[in-house]
Amino acid sequence: MVRAAATRGLTHLAITDHDRVDGALEARDRAAGEAPGLTVIVGQEIRTQAGDLIGVFLHEAIPPGLSAADAIAAVRAQGGLAGIAHPFDRFRGSLGRGEASAFEDICGSVDWIEAWNARLMVGDGNARAAELAARLGVAGVAVSDAHTTLEVGIASTTVRGDPSTPDGLRAALAGPLELVTGRASAYVRLFGPAAKLVQRARGRGRVRPPVAAR
Repeated sequence: MVRAAATRGLTHLAITDHDRVDGALEARDRAAGEAPGLTVIVGQEIRTQAGDLIGVFLHEAIPPGLSAADAIAAVRAQGGLAGIAHPFDRFRGSLGRGEASAFEDICGSVDWIEAWNARLMVGDGNARAAELAARLGVAGVAVSDAHTTLEVGIASTTVRGDPSTPDGLRAALAGPLELVTGRASAYVRLFGPAAKLVQRARGRGRVRPPVAAR
């Protein structure tokens, strides 16, 4: 991922594996030696009770299975920023599939909404997400949501300023944003299941949420 991002001219790469941050921490260390022009931002895709959230500038993983509000609070406790992933994707854990008023309350407490997700292939989910972000006055960003190196940088967000720190990214999101809205092909996405198997073999599969005692 680091090599692909640097080769394609990206200056910042947020790595947000499902339920864990160890791969992102490793990539950040590797980038320091192999791609000094690339800043790796350590993040996580957090599986909440209501759907998926993104946290960035994390130091340790946030456990899956929290409420959305508690997950956002856990991100804030680490000094991080939070965003909503693919809010209207019908085939993934999307917060927008829940009760509308509760969802909009959550939207009001995050730093961005994914207005364009390159892996959303079917339906009008991206258009609905962009409209939601604009209506609520929340920054709408474009993301590659890359699961393979072929997808890195296929969509991205250009900002002004330096988003290398939480304060820097927060300020950049408040300014003008330029969205690059590429989309992964269906053929590239066929590599996704194989990539998941590789990650599981390396001990980096998804973390199961704790089961409540009865």
